[in-house]
Amino acid sequence: QLSGLRKSYGSGETENEILHGIDLQLAKGEFAALIGPSGSGKSTLLNLIGLLDRPNSGSLKIDGEETRSLDDTDLTRLRGQRIGFVFQHHHLIPAFTAVENVAMPLLVARGRPDAEMFAIAEKLLEQVGLADRRDYLANRLSGGQQQRVAIARALVMNPSLVLADEPTGNLDTHSADDVFTLLREVNTRLQTTFLIVTHDQRLAARCDRIIEMVDGQIVADQANAR
Repeated sequence: QLSGLRKSYGSGETENEILHGIDLQLAKGEFAALIGPSGSGKSTLLNLIGLLDRPNSGSLKIDGEETRSLDDTDLTRLRGQRIGFVFQHHHLIPAFTAVENVAMPLLVARGRPDAEMFAIAEKLLEQVGLADRRDYLANRLSGGQQQRVAIARALVMNPSLVLADEPTGNLDTHSADDVFTLLREVNTRLQTTFLIVTHDQRLAARCDRIIEMVDGQIVADQANAR
């Protein structure tokens, strides 16, 4: 839940406000698209919701927890426990296998590897259709397969919210459709909330809700009659 969220860069005469008082609420299980031209503030907003950056003012609650007063340690904890990320560039570790990449957030959280985390990772790879690619190095997978591994990694901590920034931007149309269908299946099965930044109007039209940004403001927000 966002209330009056503002974000500026610079200070004094060089200060440039990017977001101008954003009000937005995402309910559990929503599958929403965030659209708008380049430079409209979409990525800045996603970084704030993902607790990767801090707003200058306003309120931001994740699962009802106010984040304004949290220090960096608590923000890292909240981000790791509640939020999953899928980016246009998958950011897999090339020298690690598919299952190792998926397990990585659990390893970071627990501090040491154990059998359970790899069992969880294997189950997620199965759910994204890559059980047979478990031991493949990330750089041996196709672009669509790498993005599926990235989706499994985003889900390994069982987050309540997944933020996806152009998740199909580097894929051909067929692979993009497959990845989008997978995100939708996860949303339906687990009731995970999704906020997806996309320039692809065809994919946005398949979301339940379309939020449009222009010049750092939300100019349209409506349920999508698909």
